[in-house]
Amino acid sequence: MTVITPAIVAEHGLSPDEYDRVRHALGREPNLLELGIFSVMWSEHCSYKSSRLHLRRLPTTGARVIHGPGENAGVIDIGDGQAAVFKMESHNHPSYIEPYQGAATGVGGILRDVFTMGARPIANLNALRFGRPDHPRTRHLIAGVVHGIGGYGNCVGVPTVGGEVNFHAAYDGNILVNAMTVGVADQDRIFLSAASGPGNPIVYVGSKTGRDGIHGATMASADFGEGADEKRPTVQVGDPFTEKLLIEACLELMASDAIVAIQDMGAAGLTSSSVEMASKGGVGIELVLDEVPQRETGMTPYEMMLSESQERMLMVLKPGREAEAEAVFRKWELDFAVIGQVTGTGRMMLRWRGETVADIPLGPLADEAPLYDRPHVPTPAPAPLADVPACRDIAADLLALMGSPDLASRRWIWEQYDTMVGADTVQRPGGDAAVVRVHGTAKALAMTTDCTPRYCAADPVAGGRQAVAEAWRNLCAVGAEPLALTNCLNFASPERPEVMGQLIGCLDGMADAARALDFPVVSGNVSLYNESRATGGGSAILPTPAIGGVGLLADWSKSATIAFKGAGDIVLAVGTRRGELGQSLWLRELHGREDGPPPSVDLPAEKAAGGLIRAGIAAGQLSAVHDVADGGVAVAIAEMALAGGIGAIVDRKQPFDCARAFFAEDQGVYVVTAHDHGLADFLHAAHVAGVEVEPLGRTGGKRLIFERPDRDDVVTLDALRTAHEGFFPALMGADAALA
Repeated sequence: MTVITPAIVAEHGLSPDEYDRVRHALGREPNLLELGIFSVMWSEHCSYKSSRLHLRRLPTTGARVIHGPGENAGVIDIGDGQAAVFKMESHNHPSYIEPYQGAATGVGGILRDVFTMGARPIANLNALRFGRPDHPRTRHLIAGVVHGIGGYGNCVGVPTVGGEVNFHAAYDGNILVNAMTVGVADQDRIFLSAASGPGNPIVYVGSKTGRDGIHGATMASADFGEGADEKRPTVQVGDPFTEKLLIEACLELMASDAIVAIQDMGAAGLTSSSVEMASKGGVGIELVLDEVPQRETGMTPYEMMLSESQERMLMVLKPGREAEAEAVFRKWELDFAVIGQVTGTGRMMLRWRGETVADIPLGPLADEAPLYDRPHVPTPAPAPLADVPACRDIAADLLALMGSPDLASRRWIWEQYDTMVGADTVQRPGGDAAVVRVHGTAKALAMTTDCTPRYCAADPVAGGRQAVAEAWRNLCAVGAEPLALTNCLNFASPERPEVMGQLIGCLDGMADAARALDFPVVSGNVSLYNESRATGGGSAILPTPAIGGVGLLADWSKSATIAFKGAGDIVLAVGTRRGELGQSLWLRELHGREDGPPPSVDLPAEKAAGGLIRAGIAAGQLSAVHDVADGGVAVAIAEMALAGGIGAIVDRKQPFDCARAFFAEDQGVYVVTAHDHGLADFLHAAHVAGVEVEPLGRTGGKRLIFERPDRDDVVTLDALRTAHEGFFPALMGADAALA
């Protein structure tokens, strides 16, 4: 029997005080298996011990919310007895250590969260952050992550339809890989995770258990030291073909009434799934580990309980339904085993080779896990922007921005994904939001991922507010009614007061926006300790509260796109333009400055402008719509022109500050085009709504012409396209041929 020493406790990520709590909960010293179980259940990744106190700030209810946070995924009403089921999660540390498998198993895990609820997955999205493009590891990490996402999603048959990619030196030593899945279910066939019914059988289904991923949850709850590469064995190995079989088998059994509760085995594997099911149901659980399907010989209880092998599920069945369930899973060539039963003891009892090897009360593992109100300090307000550089040539600045890392085309990435499998994708990557039909109906779901970390670093409250507002705005831009959001909160060490200040500030801003826009939070994930002490790595990531938004279109055929549709359409800016250049890409990429306050977010104005845009799309008044974000109005116009292959003349002959007019990242602003016959009605609606509309010019030709008082600044679409499309192939070199 292993003697538990302070060194072993430290290796398991528990503090001395936490170990004292373990001993108090048990009334004795734990054995190594029990210590391992407490270790993973009390990790940040599983317990949210530094964040769950503050997550209560977020609004989680609304008219459309069926199930909010606390289940495997959020569930919202999309009408006609149907529900959308969705969630976003992180797989950051594994993807830095082993990018292909880290990203692939991140996709597999989030898929399981969704189909565990009874939903058929219809779309995947992702939000990726990498370090400097010229960092020695960046190219390797991009290639592995992109191939991992594509390799898993393509094989499992779920389209990858949207996402975002950013670069910054703060991610040199700790990249971010956030995965999101959206599914559709019948409202009367939603499956939950709370176990019930003492005596009910507990069954294990899916793949066999191996030794991969042991201590994955603990590893994901610590920063990176010098030996990051040595943690490769803690990264799980995925099999998308087995996942596809598991989806079909689970959905087939769900069509019956055999299932009482179901939970996927994600972080902490069999430990977390069994503890969560029992604790949510207020029951106990007894497992016989000899019955766990194993793919390696000589596995110990410690290894079986802490393995994070992929493509596995845990179910509670109604008594007497075991044979029926087994027949389904055997048909799909998956493992099936009855490994235990629900009890009324409130304890986790683990048996192996006829002996009890763990006996733990469930309360301390779950609801009574440590909860910390860590010291925090607010982020100081940024100084006002001073000495703004002059914009001497709009076209030249635009050309430089369109080829910069954060604005260059992501085509090299998304063309490696199957975006059309299932034949329901209406809008592919490249627009404001993806649009996917609800199969067999006229409805469609719009979906997006959004966050601007540099805003969050400068002003966490404003940055959190902007992240939610931009997701809401992107859904409005395709004509969808925004319904609800999920999030993935990526931050550095919560033991640093300034980082906790960032987290709390971002949550406050997110909560403000979610309430004002009636855009509740229905699911999410927290990923902390995203920092590195490894050689060559940055010290901490930028605060990155990634937002995943979902909206509804009553008629998918009426969704708007960003592409200019024809010559002669009127180009308009909709929303209040303030000319705020602080933290803009123009300032950073062209002048090497990351200073000033981020652009302000006026939530009532945001809501009014979004409502006007949706109404204009529904009425057929607008022929193209694009929200203004990174790079400002000039970049929005350029992206619309490239998407449609049509240029524009932008008429601003009166004296003006061209940097503020074209490169400010003003929030709540859209660039739209309207036909002459729809213009009057749209302008009247804008007047009634109190939303500013400014004429910018007309579409036409193969150039963008910016008219100035003393000259015209001109750039051809060919030049813009070359700059825009060239970054990733040049960066990836030989890997570009894999696209």
